[in-house]
Amino acid sequence: MAASVREKQAVALKRMLNFNAAPLKNTAAEPVWKVLIYDRFGQDIISPLLSVKELRDMGITLHLLLHSDRDPIPDVPAVYFVMPTEENIDRICQDLRNQLYESYFLNFISAISRSKLEDVASAALAANAVAQVTKVYDQYLNFITLEDDMFTLCHQNKELISYHAINRADIQDTDMEAIMDTIVDSLFCFFVTLGAVPIIRCPRGNAAEMVAVKLDKKLRENLRDARNSLFTGENMAAGQFSFQRPLFVLADRNVDMATPLHHTWTYQALIHDVLDYELNRVVMEEGAGPEPSPAGARPKKKNRKTYDLTAADKFWQKHKGSPFPEVAESVQEELDTYRAQEDEVKRLKCIMGLEGEDEGAISMLSDNTAKLTSAVSSLPELLEKKRLIDLHTNVATAVLNHIKSRKLDVYFEYEEKLMSKSTLDKSLLDIISDPDAGTPEDKMRLFLIYYITAQQAPSESDLEQYKTALLDAGCDLSPLNYIKQWKAFTKMAATPANYGNSGVKPMGLFSRVMNSGSQLVMEGVKNLVLKQHNLPVTRILDNLMEMKSNPETDDYRYFDPKMLRGSESSIPRNKNPFQEAIVFVVGGGNYIEYQNLVDYAKVKHGKKVVYGCSELSNAAQFTKQLSQLGQK
Repeated sequence: MAASVREKQAVALKRMLNFNAAPLKNTAAEPVWKVLIYDRFGQDIISPLLSVKELRDMGITLHLLLHSDRDPIPDVPAVYFVMPTEENIDRICQDLRNQLYESYFLNFISAISRSKLEDVASAALAANAVAQVTKVYDQYLNFITLEDDMFTLCHQNKELISYHAINRADIQDTDMEAIMDTIVDSLFCFFVTLGAVPIIRCPRGNAAEMVAVKLDKKLRENLRDARNSLFTGENMAAGQFSFQRPLFVLADRNVDMATPLHHTWTYQALIHDVLDYELNRVVMEEGAGPEPSPAGARPKKKNRKTYDLTAADKFWQKHKGSPFPEVAESVQEELDTYRAQEDEVKRLKCIMGLEGEDEGAISMLSDNTAKLTSAVSSLPELLEKKRLIDLHTNVATAVLNHIKSRKLDVYFEYEEKLMSKSTLDKSLLDIISDPDAGTPEDKMRLFLIYYITAQQAPSESDLEQYKTALLDAGCDLSPLNYIKQWKAFTKMAATPANYGNSGVKPMGLFSRVMNSGSQLVMEGVKNLVLKQHNLPVTRILDNLMEMKSNPETDDYRYFDPKMLRGSESSIPRNKNPFQEAIVFVVGGGNYIEYQNLVDYAKVKHGKKVVYGCSELSNAAQFTKQLSQLGQK
């Protein structure tokens, strides 16, 4: 997989915007101006990959939602990028009847069924617009790539395939089938875009296994149908740089329920935990400062600010996986270097103003002209740098306020100790009953982690004591009801998940007091340094990728869609370790696991690991799903 799936998806989108022809090499030619019509699904797929400027360079003058009121623009071609749903098809037919555009290029995010295609055809006939419908394509792009090595399935109706949806007690078989089909459809699109047929491994007896069986069948049927196979000829040429096929590991969220509730300490995962961060965009309320408005005054209107954290942002790429204290330090360093550069430009301007016209200044002109020219040419770069520094200063400050007001460093450290079964320095009850430590939700998360990781469940009397403390702290106990059932149910054919001997070394409070000019005053926050340890999902991947024998993964099923007869076995045909792997968590993933896999891949040189999940939920969203399950 020489190119990452993110690049491949971006290339596929650019090709689509160029009327499904390969984009021209010579950039001198003017692009054809056109309109892009997408639905919410299409919008979510495009927005993390292509900026508005890139769309404009591709000739997109307008991009509109399919279900908005659109005026006819009779002399432009329109590129549609939508899901093949009933209502979308109806709306497209309506556009044809109203003759909105000059020509129509219909691209469906995932494959359109024969009957729906016939609906479009009959509408085109009725509207006498057959000639205008130039092309109809299935794009197989029904997934969202957020990083080079991370993707998620959907953002719009994610509650339909969430952990809650899969684990409801009252779920009908037909609902379950539908959920699995949705997940498999997206995964199929993922492999078509990747241009590779994976070898699939999964545990037995849960949702992950159902996904694996269906995906194997779907890939197999497509490979069998030689005329229409999506994995032959030109599609594959792109993917065949490596002769080895990727390993695809399906894991079930139930393997590890503690990580999605865990308080975290790395930059990206913290942003996702405490701020509003979706599809690589942070939305923050500005002016939500601590100082109250004077009595009687109207409350200040909060401005919502959005920041995009993109692949082009060097600082972000370098630090999104760093522990937070390191990030705070780096933001400050960047700011200092920027200020130095800025002062240099000011100084030159000042000299060029030639104060007092003395001979000295005149003689300095010649060598300063060169300096000024270079300073001026570096201005756009400086401005961009300034924008990024401001962005990270604001985001990091917002995160820091949460850490301080909720004592998140205390939670993080305590949970790490619980998960690694090391000795605890203070009792859980103390933290729960401390009114200054965190929100009720933080306390609930901490207690759930304790309950999940405990070797034996606390005795009834202890449990009552904890419950009383939690209720006094204002917690909602419904998540606990579900976790109790879950724990009894998984009385674990296996032992509780092992979290490795993780551990955090507290480095003392911030030794270097940040200079007082710094915006990020970290005093009182523990400077915790992470030791590398593998979370359950990473460990499962490691066993399967390196072909290690381990009771945890030995009876994982093995599917090879390229084998003619699907022989059911857990005995791998392939004895060599894999170079590339994709891990996919059914039931929701998070940035903590993603970061853990990235760190794992850094240590293993030459290995590539991609993380995928059916939805990305932060701890608050996950707790909410647990409480819905616990209320039943």
